[in-house]
Amino acid sequence: MEDTEQKYGVLYLIATPIGNLEDITFRAVRLLKEADLICAEDTRTSAKLLTHYDIHTPTTSYHEHNKLGKLPVLLEKLKTGQTLAVITDAGTPGISDPGEELVAACVEEGIPVYAVPGAVAAACAVTTSGLSSRRFAFEAFLPKKKKKRQQVLEELKNETRTMIIYEAPHHLLATLRELHGTLGDRRVVLCRELTKRYEEKEMMLLSEAVRQCEANEPRGEYVVVIEGKTFLEVVNEKYDQWKDISIAEHFQRYMDEGMDRKEAMKRVAADRGIRKRDVYDAVCR
Repeated sequence: MEDTEQKYGVLYLIATPIGNLEDITFRAVRLLKEADLICAEDTRTSAKLLTHYDIHTPTTSYHEHNKLGKLPVLLEKLKTGQTLAVITDAGTPGISDPGEELVAACVEEGIPVYAVPGAVAAACAVTTSGLSSRRFAFEAFLPKKKKKRQQVLEELKNETRTMIIYEAPHHLLATLRELHGTLGDRRVVLCRELTKRYEEKEMMLLSEAVRQCEANEPRGEYVVVIEGKTFLEVVNEKYDQWKDISIAEHFQRYMDEGMDRKEAMKRVAADRGIRKRDVYDAVCR
């Protein structure tokens, strides 16, 4: 195995192809063969990959619904010196897939954890989208619970970074409608079946994406890449909310909330993009 004598075994997080079976590293194949046990999100799905590369390592299921119950069992194996490999159905473990809790437990116990890098759908999507990839916010799947979902969407409203969301085909239309309703009409890239034979990427406005999905039932797995707001748009909207009241009224609102005079002046200046001296002159003279 890689690396040295350890008191405990080693946990490897091994990235697997997101579509094209050729997108796996030599190191990943070797470690999957050498591991004592492979923890797979779905053993039936992973069997195709393992068979393709002639990997006969024993497997066990490790997924969203059994991860907490399975965690103590896997930790015990690691503590006895076994090497475990974690894989998901596609992509990198721990990114919108099982693995996070096991890694946290291993770190707490002092068990070595190593990443074996490879395919990540979010990276494939944003780098080929045509939108800015210098800074991006990865949201994975939006929360299912309505209150939490709306909270996340509100947080994204003024996000200036490019945003990346995963979505299943049967939920895509509803999600696009929510995004359009909350974020407004901005550019979006629908990335479908990345790395597969029928890979598609289309840039359009969110309103156009909604109409397209209404007319044609979405098929395949999607990564949705959404253009962030420009900094200037955020600033202008922030200032616009105060344009109908005077500086003195603005200041008094913060005083009524219990702020001291100095902090209230500072906040008014920041809200309006003016100097603190201008606030002082308006309030104190």
